[in-house]
Amino acid sequence: MTASMFDLSGKVAFITGGNGGIGKAIALGFAGSGAKGVFVAARNQEKSRAAVKEIEAAGTNAAYLSCDVTDPTSVEAAVAAAISSFGSIDIVVNNSGTTVRKQPQEVLPDEWDGVIDTNLKGVYLVSRACYAHLKARGGGKVINIGSMLSIFGNEYASVYAASKGGVVQYTKSCAVAWARDNIQVNAILPGWITTDMTAGMLKMYPERYKVVVDRTPAGKWGLPADIAGTAVFLASSASDFITGVSIPVDGGYSVK
Repeated sequence: MTASMFDLSGKVAFITGGNGGIGKAIALGFAGSGAKGVFVAARNQEKSRAAVKEIEAAGTNAAYLSCDVTDPTSVEAAVAAAISSFGSIDIVVNNSGTTVRKQPQEVLPDEWDGVIDTNLKGVYLVSRACYAHLKARGGGKVINIGSMLSIFGNEYASVYAASKGGVVQYTKSCAVAWARDNIQVNAILPGWITTDMTAGMLKMYPERYKVVVDRTPAGKWGLPADIAGTAVFLASSASDFITGVSIPVDGGYSVK
């Protein structure tokens, strides 16, 4: 296996939620691997502008558009803008996510819908909007960001766990359906990563930090950059014979 197998030269990535946390780390990873362009589709325009500057400073062209992944019209506009900006989309990263921290019986119907719509319906809408273009290109890569809660339960994250479990099953179904089109569809399951989302959780449950460290063989929480290498692998030709899999990146949390 040679370094060139991980080269993303000439490739364009479309990343939802690419303006912070894991999404931005993946964008910077793609930039470091020679991607031609990175398109950030996210709601917060100020954060997106700042992310684009970082990506460009890493040596890759970047652009953004405000995008609500729960809205088909907004998704289609962002996909069209990415193609207009760079001429193509070769890599799709479905990263946008949100959560509600309540016990199952406390989750309100509108809160349930909000998490499911962003975390699961958003993956469907973006993947659907990009499919025809990827097929016409002769293939491509779709990377869905799941979670350790795709495989574990958590009393304060029932709707999040349900949405991320759905992401894994949707990943498998798309992988089977789109293999004939040379589109590989895989998922990354981040473990306990230090992000704005987990920072909010630690404010509510500060004891969780030590609980996670004690269980994780690596003995620490991960950083967003720890996800980037796996994303580069799944975006590159090195993973051309891999589809439908979900890869935990969790310091060993899921095997203990």
